Amino acid sequence: MTDALLLPQNSMAWVVINPLSGTDHGIATWFHAHLTRTFAAVLRVFAEFGSGEWIALVLACLVLFFIWKRWWPSLVTLVVAVPGGMLLNEWLKLAVHRQRPFVAGPFVDWSGYSFASGHTIGATLLYGQLLLFVMPALKTRNWRILTTSGAVLLIAVVGFSRIALGAHFLTDVLAGIILGIAWLLVCFVVVRRMHQRNFRSAAVEAFPALEALSVSEAVLAPVEQPIQQLRIPKAD
Repeated sequence: MTDALLLPQNSMAWVVINPLSGTDHGIATWFHAHLTRTFAAVLRVFAEFGSGEWIALVLACLVLFFIWKRWWPSLVTLVVAVPGGMLLNEWLKLAVHRQRPFVAGPFVDWSGYSFASGHTIGATLLYGQLLLFVMPALKTRNWRILTTSGAVLLIAVVGFSRIALGAHFLTDVLAGIILGIAWLLVCFVVVRRMHQRNFRSAAVEAFPALEALSVSEAVLAPVEQPIQQLRIPKAD
């Protein structure tokens, strides 16, 4: 392994922007020195769980399923959360212009920019959104723990494979996970508020009298006064 690690032009500025720069380069160099053909083949299999082709296949199946079931809110949420988040990541890559740890070698041949990891954010968005879909249907604590652990493991495996293959730095993968979680939270909050508005609109259509009520007004239900206990005079 004779390829030189690509360093930024301004090392001092890079350290200020990325305090984990030394850790990034150390990990990338170690894996690059120990990468073998068999290890690289296994890592490529792991990385496929975050590849664009795999994500597109899963999304296509889910879209058809949601259309068949007429689950329109879930369909919109899926399209905005996963492809939308991945598109934002591509814009981020163009804005940051961070070079990959290695661009050529016996087992690597990467193009494009490094920050943040597209495979990692894609896996975070896909498996994270699937987890949000199925979590309400899981009634037992054991199933919730098992499902959450499976999603976390898939994301971790994809991120590790990208680091070990020399496609990304450690901070690229961490950024992909953080950005993916943040985007899922934004989508979750927006969709939840939309559902609340739709519920209020449906309630107003069903009960037109509610439209005259102010949002700040409280609807008081009649409360019966408690029956006072009868006092029986004691006999002398």
